[in-house]
Amino acid sequence: MAAAARGRTGRPPLTDERKAEIRLEIARAAVDLFVTQGVAATTGEQIGEAVGVSARTVWRYFPSKESCVRPLFSAGIDVIAACLREWRPGRPLEEIFDRLLAADPTFVAGPERASVGSLVRLTRTEPGLRAVWLQTYDEAEPAFARALAERAGLPADDLRPTVQAAMFNAALRSAVEHFAWRTGGTVADRAESEADLVRTMRSALAVVAEGLT
Repeated sequence: MAAAARGRTGRPPLTDERKAEIRLEIARAAVDLFVTQGVAATTGEQIGEAVGVSARTVWRYFPSKESCVRPLFSAGIDVIAACLREWRPGRPLEEIFDRLLAADPTFVAGPERASVGSLVRLTRTEPGLRAVWLQTYDEAEPAFARALAERAGLPADDLRPTVQAAMFNAALRSAVEHFAWRTGGTVADRAESEADLVRTMRSALAVVAEGLT
């Protein structure tokens, strides 16, 4: 009994919620360091120090320093998929942003958006970050395809929602990249910047809307 009691002592295991928080904290620290001093100059030790954890903890959550930013890239995928699922037939595709903002008012203006914009600009010159950026969209596409299939009452493996999801996904990525690279972080007014991003994404979705009916 005494041995069993001793076996149960120590630090309690982290909850899934706390693990997600730590991943996000690491992601924020990584992007700040990447933007200020570059990817090559940034180490796992520096990322961990900025968060208050060891480099070993950083590598426990992420296989490489570039992959540390993944939570920032993947934020919002589930919300977008849910809005696609509820997108009403016959309505303009760009109206999905009305649902997105209603479901999550911080979708565009959230605390991560400025960081993501800087990060997207870095993907132009950092192959490791570019790979993580593109992989995130590759993983988002099946979620969008399932949502569109459910919306249309089609089997999950039907080709139509698969192609539609690819078009939708490409439009989102192109819009974010176009905005990030065009502005270059030069828009001083945050509200103006957020409105410009929404307009850019709406325009991109309008371009492909005829193929998503």
